[in-house]
Amino acid sequence: MPAFRKRRERIDMAGERLPERLSPLASKFALRPFYGDLHNHCGISYGHGSLARALKRAKRQLDFVSVTGHAYWPDMPVDDPSVAHIVDYHVEGFARLEAGWPSHFDELRAADEPGAFTVFPGYEIHSCAHGDYTILYGNLESRPIIKADSPQELKERLQIEAADGAMAFPHHIGYRLGSRGINWSSFDEGLSPVLEIISMHGCSETSVMDRPFLHSMGPSDGFGTVRHGLGLGHRFGFLGNTDHHSGYPGSYGHGRSVVYAPANERGLLWRAIGQRATGALTGDNSHLFFTLGGAPLGGEVPPGTEPVLDIEAVAGGPIDYIDVIASTGFAARITPDLSPSPVDLSRGQLETIVLLELGWGSRGKINEWRGSLELAGGDILSVEPRLRGPEVVAPLEGDDDGADESFVALEGNRISFAISASANPNNMTSATQAMAARVRIGPDAVLVLETDGQRFEVAASRLLSGALSGYLGPIDSPAFRFHPLPKPHQWQWKGRVHLDPLAAGDWVYVRMRGANGQWSWASPVFCR
Repeated sequence: MPAFRKRRERIDMAGERLPERLSPLASKFALRPFYGDLHNHCGISYGHGSLARALKRAKRQLDFVSVTGHAYWPDMPVDDPSVAHIVDYHVEGFARLEAGWPSHFDELRAADEPGAFTVFPGYEIHSCAHGDYTILYGNLESRPIIKADSPQELKERLQIEAADGAMAFPHHIGYRLGSRGINWSSFDEGLSPVLEIISMHGCSETSVMDRPFLHSMGPSDGFGTVRHGLGLGHRFGFLGNTDHHSGYPGSYGHGRSVVYAPANERGLLWRAIGQRATGALTGDNSHLFFTLGGAPLGGEVPPGTEPVLDIEAVAGGPIDYIDVIASTGFAARITPDLSPSPVDLSRGQLETIVLLELGWGSRGKINEWRGSLELAGGDILSVEPRLRGPEVVAPLEGDDDGADESFVALEGNRISFAISASANPNNMTSATQAMAARVRIGPDAVLVLETDGQRFEVAASRLLSGALSGYLGPIDSPAFRFHPLPKPHQWQWKGRVHLDPLAAGDWVYVRMRGANGQWSWASPVFCR
């Protein structure tokens, strides 16, 4: 099938994600956001689920992916009997990856769809001394696993093997130095133009965040944070990835990367990552783009540049606030409800976001949601799946999760879906599944949900007043929730922020928090 037809079919299934009228600033640079996960795991090393299933899941909600193998740990604590079980599964996982590495390129090539879904090969190296790194290759040519003991050695050997067709980025950098956190003294921006700020491990932006490090590897350390590294004078862009170990790339809420490129083409994505035209997300496919003195995110400006920041934000729901963070300190906070300035105001009909969440029910149970969501009195413009994988991190937990035939597809004004949703395991951990649709609605618009042989109708006017919940049966049965419909000024914002004059070594970045607790970060612009 020609690449164009593949791309057209994938667009038709989801609609037009972000038209130019909602991204005029990015469109001036001929840039569009593409969403992916460049660091996640399955059973090719240690983890759960097959590579084929991981790639299939990635295609449901991502534009690009790299499924990561665990490859090497030069300073593994092999002489400490208290962690022998950890050593054992690492050794077994490394051997499994090495045995299957040559043939796994065939599966990657089969999954790659030029212009629609881009696959990058990748593996990771652990290191107590230098921190963990994920290695990416820029094309699908079969290449070896490079087992290097330091970033410097890795850079030299990758240069010989692939020239500028390889890079490596540090991940879960917030751990303490010596405990697989980042070593800033060996960090090299020539090897690592970007690094990972968020994953299942937690958020490494700064010392205090609402996504702490809770893994058995321990808490985060302030000297392992993004703010500390920027303060040392290092230059890098931001990525977000899941580090998911159950073969579910892009699992909602754990981390995703956004890359700004003209099109979903391998070379364009690769160049954009190398130029730091990237951002990090926790879950929602948000658009957070800014320029400083005319330079877009990830870029550079000289001293003396007019310190004016132009911001464009299109969130996946109501925006809580947008922050401007500078090397000189906290520069600005924007609250759209207090300073409304939507990017685009559609005339005649209200443009908003319908969010349907599915799950709940008795603990330990799984419900198969099959059915449709239809809009009467309006138009569905696009749909975004927000699907989660099983919450398993350690390879000694859980097992292969079996068949998975979930899908979310848009056909005209009707969204068809088949989704498995586990009940929430406790009162603090969500296992719900969701889909978000950008819609235009008239005053008499009605949403019709059909599932489990039942039909539920809700007027859009009702959702403008608040969320609506419903059940498939009595209390403790699976349930659904229509979130309230945000007004345009609540999920869009554009505007200008004036900063203090810039000096060499300064940097500025922007972050956004959604009212639902989901975050976005846009890579810094640097003054050099």
